[in-house]
Amino acid sequence: MQHATLKTVGILSPGDMGHGVGRALREFNGLRVVTDLSGRSDRTRGLAEAAGFEDAGSLDAVVAASDLVLSIMPPAAAEGFAARIAPLIGSDGPIFADMNAVAPETARRIASRFPAERFVDGGIVGPSPKGPQPTRFYVSGAPAAAMEALASERIAVRPLGPEIGRASAQKMLYSALNKGYWALQAAVLTAAERAGLGEELRAELAFSQPAVLARMEERIGMLPSDAHRFHPEMAEVAAFFESLGITSGFHKGAEDLFRLLERTPLAEETRETWDRERPLRESIRIFAEAVEE
Repeated sequence: MQHATLKTVGILSPGDMGHGVGRALREFNGLRVVTDLSGRSDRTRGLAEAAGFEDAGSLDAVVAASDLVLSIMPPAAAEGFAARIAPLIGSDGPIFADMNAVAPETARRIASRFPAERFVDGGIVGPSPKGPQPTRFYVSGAPAAAMEALASERIAVRPLGPEIGRASAQKMLYSALNKGYWALQAAVLTAAERAGLGEELRAELAFSQPAVLARMEERIGMLPSDAHRFHPEMAEVAAFFESLGITSGFHKGAEDLFRLLERTPLAEETRETWDRERPLRESIRIFAEAVEE
């Protein structure tokens, strides 16, 4: 059910996830969606246009027009952006929801810049909204109930109470398992290639774990296009685990793996342009060459 006072949502920025969220909010919730495209790439501008965003022309104008601002960006940019926008929001501006993949401690640092009644800690789980399952928005904080206006068949809003950090923790746990598993798969396949056993390992997987190999064929070749976002996310996961007394070694390793993938030529691809026909063995060969370099 739509919140009575929520008519306009600002989204910074309309990238892979942000543009899909904005499209869903327009098409399924009837909300106006605004952004600031100043200095953004042609790709980002194209995504925003395709999703029906309005370009407000500046960050100040986004804040002035919005009832709610969603920060959806690579985790390394989250704190710096919050520092920029906090003075514009002040005590009577829109609600600010940090939806980025950051550790709970990072979320609490970000929250300290905003009045409690203006800040939502959020975590997005799942792919950009397009169905069949809804993308999950986990939220916590004093004004988290306002986020229920974003719920639709494409977005499920799941409140986790008033405590800042709970939504970020949920996101970290999911990413730790999901992206950590992808990193482990890519690392094992690359190690096999360097050991001269790439074909033999794939043959064994085809025999004993064909479903796992099929998922690798679908996913692993795309990882370099997201590696610039995933390695800082794994650093946040490692910090979170360390704060709980759990080894951070798994996810520091995942961070290293994604940093390696970011150095490959395949990192120049995007989710729109990555070569879906490229065989897994070719992607792994390129990963292994990056180790040599």
